[in-house]
Amino acid sequence: MAEDSTNTQAEQQLVVFDLAQEAYGVDIGTVREIIRMQDVTSVPHRPDYVSGVINLRGRITPVVDLRKRFDLPQAEITRDSRIVVVDIDGHDIGMIVDAVTEVLRISTTQIEPPSNVMAAGGSDYIVGIAKLESRLVLLLDLERVLTVGRADGAVELLAAA
Repeated sequence: MAEDSTNTQAEQQLVVFDLAQEAYGVDIGTVREIIRMQDVTSVPHRPDYVSGVINLRGRITPVVDLRKRFDLPQAEITRDSRIVVVDIDGHDIGMIVDAVTEVLRISTTQIEPPSNVMAAGGSDYIVGIAKLESRLVLLLDLERVLTVGRADGAVELLAAA
């Protein structure tokens, strides 16, 4: 008997984390690992939202403070704070978040694109909003979040900057 392909829904698996009391999600395929906070070595002449670098098993990895990147109020690092290490185009980049809360599997039918009002307000790093029963999860485009504009108009990945 042939299987009815109309019943199969596309799913997306997300790593969900908190940042300033909001839930954000990134595709699990980009997440290399989640580590506890550790000392970050400051690097001179870097964008304000780049905290510095860490030595992650022999690899120097830049670390971005997502609160600063999103112009959110600063908060103390707590025992729940984590560094989410993601792989963007073969480069590892760490992101400081308030807490990693869950790994979530959702149907793509639960995701809506962001409104034009959000994009016009500078939130072009949000690619969708997942509608769950009791909350919303903002889905991030990590390539946009983790790139910087240069004076010559080019865009560069933080790990390569």
